[in-house]
Amino acid sequence: MLMMVPENTNSVLVSRGADAVIFDAWGRVAAWRDMLQERGLNLRAIYATHGHPDHISAAPELARDANVDWFLNPADEFLMCDANDFLDMFRLPHIAPDYKRPVPMPIGEVEILPDVKMRVIPSPGHTPGGVMFWFPEYKVLLIGDTLFQESVGRYDLPGGDVKKLFESIHRLYNMNLDDDTTVIHGHGMHTTIGWLKNNNPFFTAH
Repeated sequence: MLMMVPENTNSVLVSRGADAVIFDAWGRVAAWRDMLQERGLNLRAIYATHGHPDHISAAPELARDANVDWFLNPADEFLMCDANDFLDMFRLPHIAPDYKRPVPMPIGEVEILPDVKMRVIPSPGHTPGGVMFWFPEYKVLLIGDTLFQESVGRYDLPGGDVKKLFESIHRLYNMNLDDDTTVIHGHGMHTTIGWLKNNNPFFTAH
């Protein structure tokens, strides 16, 4: 089952039976704990599309509480140095100085839960270590902040690179995913590959 947790950032929870994995866990850790408990779910891992604090702020504490790994591309861990300044703007709890360190993100096919497989695809540009998560069986793509409904992710933040960003978008376009593939963006409403072809000029520009 795939579902979005509506917030300023789109977090995604994937569950099978009583096991669950969270993508881009941010916000208040207590809210995540309550939701998992209410639904009778056991957290098995956390994955991050990239290292900006609006995508990972809850991950270290939540992973420590559940004694599970959280995964981040090592190229993005430097972004956590200034994370608390950003979190102050949202009046969210700080990431502790002794935060649980992330595990290096695997690249390629990963079985995140029994019989639930995804492909981790490098997608640098918005950040150096950005990745996308592709679920072929469900035709769902978690794209992070690489591309939005009608725009493109920022590349003027630390570690951003406009050339690499458009190379990542070009690589995605050349994957030739079906038009009815659901695309879950890091912010805003989800779309489809077909919708992006018709409405996002950055997706089709080569």
